Amino acid sequence: MSMGEYHLMCNYRKCRTKLSGYAWVTACSHIFCDKHGTGEFSHFPCACPACNNTLSGKLDIARTKLKPSEEYKAIVLAGLPPETVLDISSRALAFWTYQIVQERLYQEYAYNKAEGRLKEMEKLYTQIQEKDMELTAMKSEATSLKKILEDYKKKYSEISEKLMDRNRQCQKLQGLFDHLRLRAVAVGETDTMLESSVIHQPSGSGLRLGKFPCTPKFPSTDQTALRSRSAEDFHLKPSLFGSPIGESGKCFFSFTSPSC
Repeated sequence: MSMGEYHLMCNYRKCRTKLSGYAWVTACSHIFCDKHGTGEFSHFPCACPACNNTLSGKLDIARTKLKPSEEYKAIVLAGLPPETVLDISSRALAFWTYQIVQERLYQEYAYNKAEGRLKEMEKLYTQIQEKDMELTAMKSEATSLKKILEDYKKKYSEISEKLMDRNRQCQKLQGLFDHLRLRAVAVGETDTMLESSVIHQPSGSGLRLGKFPCTPKFPSTDQTALRSRSAEDFHLKPSLFGSPIGESGKCFFSFTSPSC
């Protein structure tokens, strides 16, 4: 890269722009753009923003035009001895060399910083890739577990339906069992009452247990005598209101006959 192709950069840390037009040059070989130079060197004495050196001399700071006119170039060094011209030129070239070296060091620093940041980003990217792989594996596992959960839910629903059917059958059987138990209890009480009626019945009462109504037996040859023996011989007594036979034998009617 030739000197003509190289552009000076503002030495202000937060600026680093290419210089054009006017610039501020310091005795410590630093250069600043017109904006930051005007702001930093507006008071006197002042310090260099790049190296913090104190600039107290009148010629320690100079505002110069980077592209002077041809008339200025023709007159600025005119009349000076060659030694002075060479000294001024060597100092000007030394300034350019210093700026190039500083810019190279700055670029190396920026490159190393960017490389370190790139390595950190690559490491972070690798970690993100690993996390993505773990996340993919976890998603696959979650999908399989979700499928297993759906199967369990389906089985649970089927078992719940079967359990409800069994509960309905159990309730139905329980109701049937209760009905049969009550019926058995009622039949047992009836048998007990019948047995107690037979035990406490008088021996000469003439009452015959069996199918109702109870029909007394008479000789079949004397039908006329049977008709004549009406209300005097047979009395139909209802046993619904405290009849002794009704209390003991559960019979609704009783027949009495003098001949039985």
